[in-house]
Amino acid sequence: MQQRKYLITGATGKTGVHTIRHLLKDGHAVRALVHQEDERSTTLRDEGAEVIVGDLLEHDDVLRAMDGVTGAYLCYPVHPGYIQATAYFADAAQRAGVEIVVEMSQISARRDSESHAARDHWIAERVLDWSGVPTVHIRPTFFSEWLVFPWVRDQIVQEGKITLPYGTGRHAPIAAEDQARLIAIVLTQPSSHIGKTYPLFGPVELSQQEIADEVGKVLGRKITYSPSTIEQYREHLKKYALPEFLIQHFLAIAIDYQNGIFAGVDGVIGEITGQAPQTVGDFVKAHRHIFEQ
Repeated sequence: MQQRKYLITGATGKTGVHTIRHLLKDGHAVRALVHQEDERSTTLRDEGAEVIVGDLLEHDDVLRAMDGVTGAYLCYPVHPGYIQATAYFADAAQRAGVEIVVEMSQISARRDSESHAARDHWIAERVLDWSGVPTVHIRPTFFSEWLVFPWVRDQIVQEGKITLPYGTGRHAPIAAEDQARLIAIVLTQPSSHIGKTYPLFGPVELSQQEIADEVGKVLGRKITYSPSTIEQYREHLKKYALPEFLIQHFLAIAIDYQNGIFAGVDGVIGEITGQAPQTVGDFVKAHRHIFEQ
């Protein structure tokens, strides 16, 4: 097998780290784009990745990162600037003649979304499509990692509660590691995937109380779902000093969740990778130490 090089952005993030490890394990070269040198980037370099420091909002950085790669994974945080970053990325990918770009979108991405971030993701998808760069969009539901974010985890640990304003909505949490397995395969075997948009879900659709029950089973304690109002949720998020752009997104997608936008079960990851995504129980077992701090 001829070794190829792949650019991974968001390289120290939830999906990026696992994607890099899958690619390296399969004998590919990886260029990891990071914002700064730190322990996480040192770990990636020690594992065999080429680490470069840059910013997706700097065109020259993106051109430098894209030079000489076969394919690229675009992952941008829930921050302003994604449309600009995507335009730079598409230009660099077109100049480099890459075989494939895998773009991390989100399940709530649509033209009329109330979330500024979700609408930006929808426009970013269109920018890549218009560019002519061979692209695959992935649209995950809520990550399983959502449970370990401080504004969710703290209430589970301290109060035995999940207090999200999600009503009776349902979703099948999807772990970053399972998504990364798919991303690596699509990057390295792109021909049958180009032009497709894949919604990504876990194996079992659950209500918030059912998720609480699964967490409780693993932790050996009672966890309850006590839904908050949207305004209560805003006040809770503000305690964590989150930026307004992110809070606006979280509030808008809470309504989406109530309306079923995040619902669905896996029909992609298991089929393409040959391995079913992990359950909520599996995820909590693997991260049990986080809930016992």
